[in-house]
Amino acid sequence: MKIYYVYILKCNDASYYTGITSSLSARLEEHHLGKHIGSYTYKRRPLDLVFYCEFTNVEQAISMEKQLKKWSRVKKEALINNEFEKLPNLCKKKFG
Repeated sequence: MKIYYVYILKCNDASYYTGITSSLSARLEEHHLGKHIGSYTYKRRPLDLVFYCEFTNVEQAISMEKQLKKWSRVKKEALINNEFEKLPNLCKKKFG
C-alpha cells in the first residue's frame, strides 16, 4: 500500500509552504538541498518540517493539500500546534 504525505514547512522568513509527496524524506532532502531553483522554498531555506499527515488515497491527499493552501496563517498554526478545538471558530467568516 502506497502512502502519501501532506506536509507543511516553516520557511526562514516565517512563511509556510504546503506540499504533497509519496516520499517525505526524499522530498524534504530536495527542499533542504535546494534542488529546484525556481521553487518557493529555494530562497527561504533553512526550512523546518512543522506538520505532516499520511494518506493511503492520493485523491484525499490532494484534496487536503488544496484545502490547507487556502487556510489562513492562524488556522495553519492551530493545526501545527494540535489546537484542534480552535479550528471550527477559525473557519467562520468575519463580517465587519
